[in-house]
Amino acid sequence: MKKKYYFASDFHFGIPDLKSSKIREALFIQWLDQVKSDAEEIFLLGDLFDFWFEYQTVIPKGYARLLGKLAEITDSGIPVHFFRGNHDMWAFSYLEDEIGMKLYNGSLVRVIDGRKFFISHGDGLGPGDHGYKFIKKVFAGRFNQILFNWLHPDLGIRLALFWSGKSRYANIEKEKTPEFIKKYNDIESQRLAIYSRDILRKDPDIQYFVYGHWHRPLKYPLSESSYYIHLGDWLTHFTYGVFDGEDFEVLPFCPAADTL
Repeated sequence: MKKKYYFASDFHFGIPDLKSSKIREALFIQWLDQVKSDAEEIFLLGDLFDFWFEYQTVIPKGYARLLGKLAEITDSGIPVHFFRGNHDMWAFSYLEDEIGMKLYNGSLVRVIDGRKFFISHGDGLGPGDHGYKFIKKVFAGRFNQILFNWLHPDLGIRLALFWSGKSRYANIEKEKTPEFIKKYNDIESQRLAIYSRDILRKDPDIQYFVYGHWHRPLKYPLSESSYYIHLGDWLTHFTYGVFDGEDFEVLPFCPAADTL
């Protein structure tokens, strides 16, 4: 049986509440059980959690079944690559040391079965968005991580989830505006599409640009042989990518009937 390479992103486990998050988590675990039968490697492109911070002696409560399943997969010899997203940029050594995932803090260019891939969560790339890029730099600063570490976990995690929710509400309201809808449908003007074209001019051998971050499932041609791909999310779309050595597809996950 020919092995496949699987990609998924933007799960945001932990929101909007514990009950619905556990339902989505169970679906993702079911997906992991399904793909492990023929997976050569699995790539998770960020925002696995809506917030994650590793204190020196504490990890966030919950996700035991998810982390156990990921550890089971890496223990079986299937590599799991995890790209930090903007919601879990404070993931450090725990996921590598205890779960066995390989962590990335940026983009990766890699040849897979003779095809060249550019893989990234995607936040902060491309032109514009200077406000977010500044905030990301602030959050990524070691001094600010130390300051946050001094907060009691009950306070720190609740505060982070509160601000995450506020930001998500603002984005939902913005996405209702005619200006956003027009821009949403203009794929050519998307920051990551522009960024991918710039990279492609420097490295025309890249065939697949694979991103998370933007929650829209998408496979869009940049040239006759190159594609701009977004994996969607596991909040509303429940989509994933799969590369079989010949082609890359973005597909919806079809869970077992008794879990619907």
